[in-house]
Amino acid sequence: MKWETIFRRLLIFMGVVLVLIVVGILITLIKESIPSVKSSGFGFLWSKVWDPVQNIYGAYPFLIGTLLTSFIALLLSIPFSYAVSIYLGEYNPKGWLSNLLKNSIELIAAVPSIIYGFWGLFVLVPIIRQIETKIGVAPYGIGVLTASLVLAVMIIPYAASLGITLIRMVPSALKEGAYALGATRFEVIRSVVMPYTRTGLFAGVLLSLGRALGETMAVTMLIGNTPTLAHNFKDLIFGPSNTMASVIANEFTEADHEQYLSALVELGLVLFFVTVIINLIGKRIITRFTNN
Repeated sequence: MKWETIFRRLLIFMGVVLVLIVVGILITLIKESIPSVKSSGFGFLWSKVWDPVQNIYGAYPFLIGTLLTSFIALLLSIPFSYAVSIYLGEYNPKGWLSNLLKNSIELIAAVPSIIYGFWGLFVLVPIIRQIETKIGVAPYGIGVLTASLVLAVMIIPYAASLGITLIRMVPSALKEGAYALGATRFEVIRSVVMPYTRTGLFAGVLLSLGRALGETMAVTMLIGNTPTLAHNFKDLIFGPSNTMASVIANEFTEADHEQYLSALVELGLVLFFVTVIINLIGKRIITRFTNN
């Protein structure tokens, strides 16, 4: 009983420490962004101009760039994540091919993001440039679509790994009962496995989205790093842009006065709140799925 009490108190202590760290990060961001908040106010969020020379700072282009790249990457990754989860969790859970695919997924998660950036520059950018030439878009090569494609590859393992585990945990009695009633394997997956695991699968998608929102290095190398926002859909997707994480990484060392530095910190604060809001929305959806 003594060791159990010590272990429980240790767990509580570690939880409190994590909460204090998050609160400390939030307080630091708020404190350091006060000069920018006083100068720009809430207009910081919807101002489209980012000009450190004139001391004009607007987060709107970077907010749109962050959400655009993250959600495009998420939409591209979901079919692959679910396909891998279903194949390795239901169709082929054992064997050399299953082990090979599972190890490949783990390797994708372990590769540093800068390596993905190099791969995107040398392999993906020339391909995208040829596509842009054929469809009549300025052939930059780098841009939102390029960054989203690489980002999609990077976040596939997060949803896929969780999906594989959840699908393998579906009770055999449920599947065997469906087979006994004459259901095919596809019908079992559609009517038994997917409904049983939908909450966990959505949690995996949410984890992938959180990873995409904060990715910096690969996106910085491939998105083009421009503070302007395109006016038409085609240029918005194929043209260069920027994300909040990328602009902070690019310009933090160049911030030579207080307001410039404070504006960058406020960008970090906005990114913090965007991540929190998306996670809260996701948890709300998960709760609704669970109740239904």
